[in-house]
Amino acid sequence: MANESAKGPRNMSEAYSDSWLEQTMAHVSAKNPGETEFLQAVAEVAESVETVYKKRPELAKAKVFERMVEPERQVMFRVPWVDDKGEVQVNRGFRVEFNSALGPYKGGLRFHPSVYLGIIKFLGFEQIFKNALTTTPIGGGKGGSDFDPKGKSDHEVMRFCQSFMSELYRHIGPDTDVPAGDIGVGGREIGFMFGQYKKLTNTFTGVLTGKGIGWGGSLVRTEATGYGLVYFVSHMLAERGMDWKGRRVVVSGSGNVAIYATQKVHELGGKVVALSDSNGYIVDEDGIKLDTVRRIKEVERGRIREYVEEHTSAEFHEGWQGIWGVPCEVALPSATQNEIDGEAAKKLIDNGCVAVGEGANMPSTPEAVEAFLASGVSFGPAKAANAGGVATSALEMTQNSMRLNWTFDEVDSRLKQIMKAVYDQCSQAAEEYGVKGNLVAGANIAGFVKVANAMMAQGVV
Repeated sequence: MANESAKGPRNMSEAYSDSWLEQTMAHVSAKNPGETEFLQAVAEVAESVETVYKKRPELAKAKVFERMVEPERQVMFRVPWVDDKGEVQVNRGFRVEFNSALGPYKGGLRFHPSVYLGIIKFLGFEQIFKNALTTTPIGGGKGGSDFDPKGKSDHEVMRFCQSFMSELYRHIGPDTDVPAGDIGVGGREIGFMFGQYKKLTNTFTGVLTGKGIGWGGSLVRTEATGYGLVYFVSHMLAERGMDWKGRRVVVSGSGNVAIYATQKVHELGGKVVALSDSNGYIVDEDGIKLDTVRRIKEVERGRIREYVEEHTSAEFHEGWQGIWGVPCEVALPSATQNEIDGEAAKKLIDNGCVAVGEGANMPSTPEAVEAFLASGVSFGPAKAANAGGVATSALEMTQNSMRLNWTFDEVDSRLKQIMKAVYDQCSQAAEEYGVKGNLVAGANIAGFVKVANAMMAQGVV
């Protein structure tokens, strides 16, 4: 039975029958063993796709989803470099180019010890639909390495980045694949990689986004994911007849997304009372003092526990998972995948949380998502809620192509428009396919249909 199901759907009618989801997941699982995060992401989208297949059997016949789960290209390579002690180190690099139906591959590079092929495939697969929702012409991809920049000197990071780009440059380009930053890859790393690409190719082009403002970068790009998250959740709150004024908010993480989401929440009248990092979380009932957090995390590259040394009324708690026990009306998980499980979701619900917006990639487990939806919590899935970063990367690509720079207000205005369009697409698709208010299904369906239509038009390639 297991071997038979691993072969996948046998005919068109079966492809949109009640057994399609089970058969498809058995097939994908057999071909991608041990890639837990990737399989989780595929399963979530597949549930929504089953609904589309029933309404549009021509997509089932063309096996659009079955083609979509296979990357168009996967590149894995050795990254040797020399540390400050003169010792040779070896890491592994990845770039998964998933789908180019809508435009050049677009997605970040993650440098973190947890990186392996399954993580990159999960992120790249999610990127297909996220990018489609942005209304900009970009496909989906992702990359990275198991290199850990923490504790490394600038010279060590530079040598690693140069070695990494010495292979990656063969596979990317402004009209082919345009990487950006992700966890562990900020302005420093983008600068070193761009310099190496420029040297190797003798071109100054928009091949990477997240560049410095003085050499091809875009204003708002640093703030974009956090700002976009808050703009998206604003529409979720408005649907409930609410806004940010006086709202008590908990944000996990203390990196780029968390910092700028906190900034925008404060600007709109809300109060963020908790942030975290991998060691624990802080609670400041007076509201997080963002200037302190930015100095500790962005300048000193320190730990969040140092916050309480300057603000004695705040508390630090060991273990980041406990942050979801802090009462709030709005939760913005912005740290890493699967950080909110079913138990944490129940705590949030019991403490009066009415809206959750995902700032990280897939930070809620399936059990958590199910609990939020069942309890009536407004839930913004990552592929929609955190699309602001890649949307502004696409705006950076546009500015690079035009050889000009827009003002901060111009880019921010375009970002607001894009996040409204993302929300509207999700909301409308959910209503059209009979799951009104379910933005998870709406995001999956809207993104899938847009990519599927392009794939159908371009033939079996």
